[in-house]
Amino acid sequence: MQFRILYTYILLLLMAGIMISACQNTETDHRESPGKKAVLYLGRIDALPVTYKSPADNPSSPEKIELGRLLFYDPILSGGKDVACASCHHPEFGYAESLDLSIGVNGTGLGEKRKFNSNNDIPFTKRNAQSLLNTAFNGINEDGDYSPEHAPMFWDLRASSLEEQAFMPVKTMEEMRGHGFTEENIDGEIVRRINQIPKYRDLFKHVFENEDSAVTDKNISKALAAFERSLLANNSSFDKFMRGDESAYSSSEKDGMQLFISTGCARCHNGPMLSDFKTHVLGVADNEKRPQSDSGYHGTYAFRTPSLRNLRFTRPFMHDGKLQTLEDVLSFYEDLHGKDIPNHHVKREQVDSLALMMTVDFKNINAIVEFLNTLNDGDYDKKIPASVPSGLPVGGKIK
Repeated sequence: MQFRILYTYILLLLMAGIMISACQNTETDHRESPGKKAVLYLGRIDALPVTYKSPADNPSSPEKIELGRLLFYDPILSGGKDVACASCHHPEFGYAESLDLSIGVNGTGLGEKRKFNSNNDIPFTKRNAQSLLNTAFNGINEDGDYSPEHAPMFWDLRASSLEEQAFMPVKTMEEMRGHGFTEENIDGEIVRRINQIPKYRDLFKHVFENEDSAVTDKNISKALAAFERSLLANNSSFDKFMRGDESAYSSSEKDGMQLFISTGCARCHNGPMLSDFKTHVLGVADNEKRPQSDSGYHGTYAFRTPSLRNLRFTRPFMHDGKLQTLEDVLSFYEDLHGKDIPNHHVKREQVDSLALMMTVDFKNINAIVEFLNTLNDGDYDKKIPASVPSGLPVGGKIK
């Protein structure tokens, strides 16, 4: 931990008293017993590593990354050949999405201009598209330790690595599969299609040179994961300051960082990714675009703590994209103290006590937002291939 955050943290310890408990997941009861005042550990934040690790069975290489890039932009991976990974995770939006809920299959356009085609019977995607930037570090803890083989993915933690995550959108009906294939046979169809394209066969043979049959669903996932893992945005002004560049921060940004910690935000938004990667119940309102209530992690209405990095590019916020601005997000936490829980499926006693213990005050919101904006790094890989081996439109039907 850099000496500046250590200094800030010591001051906060003196202000807050003895800190005794770390942020826990929803499998542990956070609610304090009546009459018992709990004082909780405030959390630590730090710079991201300069380089990333890859799984032992999927080492990175420039050739594998470039193969993954082609697959990422190629709609050949979707059932109807009309949507690519990049349709909802485009570099223009920080490899996230500017819509609250994405439009996958049977859609046209990019970002806020994207809409369903006529005679549509496809629903919106279930949740807000999270950024792929820095997912190489998913699961990193306050000490900087992480395992790429066991990296928590998705809002409900249903995948535990980029390799496991990569093919799931392909199998999901509203995201990329569509009605033409079942979840069980879409992967075989994608492998068959790619095997029919000579350039892909050559690329897979070159990248996975020791394998007799290089084009497999497993190797498609590995190539996609290698590309996604390479998408770094780890040199923000926050990172520079935490690595020792005093000039990277203004006095007001330092004040905002201290308020971020002292109000309790860093209890869950901690570590280099500003996330504990655990699930918490907040009671955010359901998005009316979805016909059913989203009950999240194992039906508990808990969702994984998102990273706070590059929020400038990844609005709107929360798992269902219901909050449009950072000010809205901070006001949501302030309102938890006195107003009704926005989601009527969630009772107050279900809401995570760490959220209820936050002390965000309206007068401090602007300062905290100023700090959050220091977590943005716009200097990331935005390279889009001029064409893809299938000959289909790059990125799917986004124009």
